[in-house]
Amino acid sequence: MKKTFSFGVLHMSVAFTVAYLMTGSLLVGGAIALVEPVINTIAYFFHEKFWESKSQPKTAATLQPSV
Repeated sequence: MKKTFSFGVLHMSVAFTVAYLMTGSLLVGGAIALVEPVINTIAYFFHEKFWESKSQPKTAATLQPSV
């Protein structure tokens, strides 16, 4: 859990730093640092679901063409 937490802090720090350097705004940097990890987490969930569906073995029912 410590490793996950430390990576979360690192991720938010990098997001803030990049956004701040690009915009010069503490407010924008802070907003991006909070919003970006949430969006990334949601995207990761769907990314995993997609690849999980690709690794499922094909059954006879899924191999038959639909009529």
